[in-house]
Amino acid sequence: MASLKQYNIDAGKLSAIYDEAAEAIHSSWLSHDIVDVPGFACDIGAGSGRDANWLAAKGWGVIAVEPSHGMRELAIPKSHPNVTWLDDSLPELSRLRALGHRFDLVLLSAVWQHVPPGQRERAFRILTELLKPGGTLVITLRHGSNEQENRERGFHPVSAAELAVFAQRCAVVMRDPVTQPDQTRAHVQWETVVFTIPDDGTGSLPLLRHIIVNDNKSASYKLGLLRVLTRIAESAPGVVMRRSDDWVDIPLGIVGLYWLKQYKPLLINHQLRERPESGQGYGFAKEAFWKLAQISPYDLRVGGHLAADHAAIVTQAIRDACANITTMPTRYITWPGRAEPVFEFERRTFRFRPQPMVISPEYLARFGVFRIPAAIWQTLGQYACWLEPAILREWAALHSQWNVNDPRAGDQQVFAWEEGRRDTSLAAGRMLDLRQQGVDIPCVWSARPVRDASRLHIDHCFPWSRWFNNDLWNLLPARSDINLAKGDKLPSAETLSSAHGRILHWWEQAWLGSPHRERFLLEAAVSLPTLVGQPAPADIYQAMLHQRARLKADQQLAEWRFAR
Repeated sequence: MASLKQYNIDAGKLSAIYDEAAEAIHSSWLSHDIVDVPGFACDIGAGSGRDANWLAAKGWGVIAVEPSHGMRELAIPKSHPNVTWLDDSLPELSRLRALGHRFDLVLLSAVWQHVPPGQRERAFRILTELLKPGGTLVITLRHGSNEQENRERGFHPVSAAELAVFAQRCAVVMRDPVTQPDQTRAHVQWETVVFTIPDDGTGSLPLLRHIIVNDNKSASYKLGLLRVLTRIAESAPGVVMRRSDDWVDIPLGIVGLYWLKQYKPLLINHQLRERPESGQGYGFAKEAFWKLAQISPYDLRVGGHLAADHAAIVTQAIRDACANITTMPTRYITWPGRAEPVFEFERRTFRFRPQPMVISPEYLARFGVFRIPAAIWQTLGQYACWLEPAILREWAALHSQWNVNDPRAGDQQVFAWEEGRRDTSLAAGRMLDLRQQGVDIPCVWSARPVRDASRLHIDHCFPWSRWFNNDLWNLLPARSDINLAKGDKLPSAETLSSAHGRILHWWEQAWLGSPHRERFLLEAAVSLPTLVGQPAPADIYQAMLHQRARLKADQQLAEWRFAR
């Protein structure tokens, strides 16, 4: 890639050059009607934000990727609310890929010449993998430079012929390139190449459908494992330990923990058995599992605090679950027509001395590693809202066959996640504590103070009915009438941007200066993308923007715009 140091030094000068009329600059490919219907776009090497803001003004949601902090610092203050910024770069785009997005449009304007030739084929493949079926990749190629530009800004020769070879290998359609002169530099010409993904692909959905619907199932374990992985991919993307082009590694312990959470209501609360007439039971349901009845489902979560005796029970129950998962469903979920397992794992043993503890990603990693093909991980997270109902439908049908005399067996409610209830009690308690201390709590959306405590609600910023998340960062104070008007809609980018300062102020008052600080940070790191270590409030807010963009793109949620 180009020298970021030089781009940081020249950020002001380059921004002035770049901020020209995007409509005229991109006229060569606008004739294809690519931008007429707004969708979800990624501007890689976004620079001054010119193209990202142009798309956003047309109604697009945009992720703007820019590795130069100098360029970002100048661009973000004048950025359109529909633009969310990310520090990342080609060829890896590791942070962007970790978000799990798929785009209708990926734009590389004046970027490809910075990618070294030896890294280009892999970079092109990664770019095409970011596209939805039917999506478009636009790359502008710079021809013409001088020795100083090559040296300072890291330019390499480029050609459309090279891209045509990559396109053929990746099975994408390449349109005829179009060349036009630079508007201000006589020695520079631009060649625009447009690629499209045929709209006949569905990622890993056919494989998952095969496992859910068609695969031979003598037990429900396959369905149980898929449901667990779907839940983790959707609700806990921050637990990913490592990611490569082909695999995603997560802690084996979180697979075991979610396994316990899904089977606890089924077996302990409802006493439904698998094939009870044959005496067949559940191999993981040993002594420690039945003792989970003593433990609140609210504590069986990442970030949950456990006393020493409960920590010992949970640790042994997770061990038993992991042993069962790796010897049964992981072994028998195979690629169609092959005996090769889809998932891989590495189990680890460790000595546990009973003591109070927090269920953290580090603790869950002590049980080992569970490896998921990267394409399947992407599909699980993106299509969770459709996959889980399909899994539960098949599972309920199996239980109806096995428990013909029990009318509850076909009821999907018996599979309900125990913590699956809307809970704002802790946030409401903090709000009352602050009011008693004389601290005025304004509505984050309207900025108006609420004198009457009965008119101050706790709002799930991202609606509970669409994304089951009771994390502290997602609970915000709002006027009752505004909260009711918002309902189950997703706050628009403009609305969230207007509330930015008030959201950070609430977090500081309610959580970061309280005994709940550790929980607040841990929950954010697990459920939001891009966060590492001890994130700052500004980082958590940026991660919220990325999660908002993902929910909007994946579930096509209706947006709510606050009108003052």
